[in-house]
Amino acid sequence: MTSVSFFGGVGTVTGSKYLLQHNGKKVLVDCGLFQGLKELRERNWQPLPFDPKELDAIIITHAHIDHTGFLPRIVKLGFNGPVITTKPTGDLMRVLLTDSARLQEEEADYRNRHALTSHSPALPLYDEDDARAALDLLQLYHNDGKQVDICDGVKASFLVAGHIMGSSLVLVEMENARPDGSSIKFLFSGDLGHYDQPILKDPATPPACDYMMCESTYGDRLHADVDPGEKLARIINEAVHRKGPILIPAFAVGRTQEILYLIRELEDAGKIPILPVIVDSPMAAQATQIYNRFAEEHDEEYTSILAQKRHPLRTGSMQTASTRDESKRINDMRGPRIIISASGMISGGRVLHHAIRILPDEKATVIFVGFQAAGTTGRRIQDGEREVRIMKTQVKVNCTVESIDGFSAHADWKGVLRWLSGLPSALKMIFTTHGEPDAAAAMAQHIRDKFGWPVEVPHFEEVYELV
Repeated sequence: MTSVSFFGGVGTVTGSKYLLQHNGKKVLVDCGLFQGLKELRERNWQPLPFDPKELDAIIITHAHIDHTGFLPRIVKLGFNGPVITTKPTGDLMRVLLTDSARLQEEEADYRNRHALTSHSPALPLYDEDDARAALDLLQLYHNDGKQVDICDGVKASFLVAGHIMGSSLVLVEMENARPDGSSIKFLFSGDLGHYDQPILKDPATPPACDYMMCESTYGDRLHADVDPGEKLARIINEAVHRKGPILIPAFAVGRTQEILYLIRELEDAGKIPILPVIVDSPMAAQATQIYNRFAEEHDEEYTSILAQKRHPLRTGSMQTASTRDESKRINDMRGPRIIISASGMISGGRVLHHAIRILPDEKATVIFVGFQAAGTTGRRIQDGEREVRIMKTQVKVNCTVESIDGFSAHADWKGVLRWLSGLPSALKMIFTTHGEPDAAAAMAQHIRDKFGWPVEVPHFEEVYELV
């Protein structure tokens, strides 16, 4: 029997895990960490519905933690096979997984020192040794569409998804899957980028397939028509007038680089003054270096700037805070300044310390530049709550709160339909995943209305036979 099981990324945008079973082989596509609501985070600690030791391979679509962050845990639980992905994704994973492990250890240590745990002692989900063990399993390829062997009877090819550097559409071919000896082809969209965004190439045209896993993060929404650069310029100039700081919670990989690119563009055009820009994330600093290494994934404009011996991701007055002491010194700064710090949903990391200080400041501004998952502090602030709990502290939200939808690295529903229009033929079934329930259902209906194709909105732990 050939089947797919949904062990994450359904009913939520986090925890992506899809298990393909074919002729006795088991391949997991993505291995993400659950984030956001407590009930989701607790899934990270629950027994898995499959034995990690029985997996033949793991395929990774891109480096974000909601697609990779459970990998050290699954290795800790006994998986020892190949982890197959692209070269840029592998480089980014070395940064992200090591950082994630460090955060897991620091969180457990903090809870133990301050008696903030119901477990004695609090333990990390995994540690840095587990992360290194996971990274030792990487096998890396290019986003060039060439087929690679995954395990006996299973092959895969990787194409540009345009979401972050190295992100892929993954076409998995399961050989001799039918009585007539023919294959079944299953396409995983991963996280699909939107068209015409800076730095990266547009998503590749989807290849012919029988089944598809289609992301639906923005399945019920469209990105605003407002130009994100113009809106960012207005917000920055208003903050300068108030003489207050700007905090931009941003994912260290992808979003931080896009924000830096745009601030540099606005400075070059004279639309904003040159302000101190502090990137308070060692991970973001490392990721920014990785972004310059892979010219084959850059769009034409980024390539032309590099050709001029300029750094597309460096603003006029920019600094990075790598150590804790450098991060703490940001607290002594005064006047207008831009702090870019992870995590993008204010759900962990150094941004928490900045948020505690900046949210109560009436002169300050917080700018959300990405999706805020249900249950996260970022989502509560974005939804208008005037007081939030951060690290066991009640923090008032007196600052100006802004959101810029156009920065999203996810295609909205029209973008997904545009991408799907490139399919050379109809398919047996599309599954809408990686979306909150309303978004996944709406994306499914958009696909039915536009193409008339069969679409399923799968449920957690559902198993679907592929024929």
